[in-house]
Amino acid sequence: MTDYILSIDQGTTSTRAIVVDHAGSIVSSGQLEHEQIFPQAGWVEHNPKEIWDNTREVIGQALSKANITRHNIKAVGITNQRETAVVWDKTTGDPVYNAIVWQDTRTQPIVDRIADGNVERFKAKVGLPLATYFSGTKIVWILENVPGAREKAEAGDLLFGTTDSWVTWNLTGGIDGGVHVTDVTNASRTLFMDLETLKWDDEILGIFNVPKSMMPVIKSSSEIYGTVSESSLLREVPVAGILGDQQAATFGQAAFDAGESKNTYGTGNFLIFNTGEEIIHSKNGLLTTLGYQLGDNKPHYALEGSIAVTGSLVQWLRDNIGLIKTAAEIEDLAKTVDDNGGVYFVPAFSGLFAPYWRSDARGALVGLTRFVNKGHIARAALEATAFQTREVLDAVNADSGVDLTELKVDGGMIANNTLMQFQADILGVPVIRPVVAETTALGAAYAAGLAVGFWSDLDELRANWQEDSRWTPNMETTERERQMRLWKKAVTKTFDWIDDDVK
Repeated sequence: MTDYILSIDQGTTSTRAIVVDHAGSIVSSGQLEHEQIFPQAGWVEHNPKEIWDNTREVIGQALSKANITRHNIKAVGITNQRETAVVWDKTTGDPVYNAIVWQDTRTQPIVDRIADGNVERFKAKVGLPLATYFSGTKIVWILENVPGAREKAEAGDLLFGTTDSWVTWNLTGGIDGGVHVTDVTNASRTLFMDLETLKWDDEILGIFNVPKSMMPVIKSSSEIYGTVSESSLLREVPVAGILGDQQAATFGQAAFDAGESKNTYGTGNFLIFNTGEEIIHSKNGLLTTLGYQLGDNKPHYALEGSIAVTGSLVQWLRDNIGLIKTAAEIEDLAKTVDDNGGVYFVPAFSGLFAPYWRSDARGALVGLTRFVNKGHIARAALEATAFQTREVLDAVNADSGVDLTELKVDGGMIANNTLMQFQADILGVPVIRPVVAETTALGAAYAAGLAVGFWSDLDELRANWQEDSRWTPNMETTERERQMRLWKKAVTKTFDWIDDDVK
């Protein structure tokens, strides 16, 4: 009987279950999208019950397609959209409100109140600026705005978790003994975890007025947290790995050591640079975060550049504007023109993340003339992803003191060859795509498999990584500098858009 690891990838737009073999290859998968809920401008929500229902269904899909049962699965790994916050009643199992998604900006007044003029108030301890991005302020919003939530929380009846905690709790029994845990990578995205002690900080929880009883137990990224409940197709299988999606992608790229990195092209873009066992505090707009921790071993830290809108810009052009009918059409449309026609598209739909951290920014399409057509706009949308990545990479180079010589990439947008070539051009370094592009799910599988001995060590995982494609830069230095100068000029046009009377 052949053994496998099953990885649950609970992402921003969909939930997937993927069966992984010992060689790190994808055997089968199941996937379901969930509804994106926009109650008003700046608000983004998901239905946690829909996510859990979809999780159960995609597990069945993946097992069925591989023609295997739970007896073939040695462990379950979980990876997830990181800062999305779920608060639920531990006695009923019901969420008290929809999940508030990482893209949501409604908590800006809470950020302003707690920051009291200093968004870096807790950065030395938690590695993060105060921003709507992180889950801490989302918990506060729920406690302050959902009737009865504060009282239930104070009574110890409410639990908080990012979606890894929500899925794990339900998978291991829910109200009948569900395990309430998270791992260090997800905990490091809340604003509440001390980077050095890897524990919840009582002082910061007190300032936010969040009861500690709501918080999950912080575990390593690779250990047995519990077993799947009797009601599941995977009953009795150990749940043994949890990594936030970007850290999982880094792990799946076998970027285990200091100086190694990856860039994920998804709903947003996330570049992670492994700093090893050293905590490096960014001076250039990056986040200091946990990379991974294996069991009782020392944790690995990372610098991260988070970009809010990349793949979701293509989705916006498809769904909101109707410029294309499918996401894949964006490349063909962009190839109808030779260049961007002088157009730059800064997709600051929910403000700007790294390296600017400007919540007052909003999207801008600049450089328009009568010459411009839809092909130029499509190309400008793709180039926006590459330009934003270049700015983040410049910040990584400045903080680390070591210039990256190549960039490993993963995520849905790396199928776009036009984008990948422009990315290499604007960076001036090679861009490398692996054979297995599903590195997020693969990373969670690796973490779970290491915990149960399915893989013996990191060297075995390194041997699984294989290069698929490589793009080398062919843009002249002067043109690269000109493009970046115009991009940075375009970015400044998005600043200071939000006034007190603008919603």
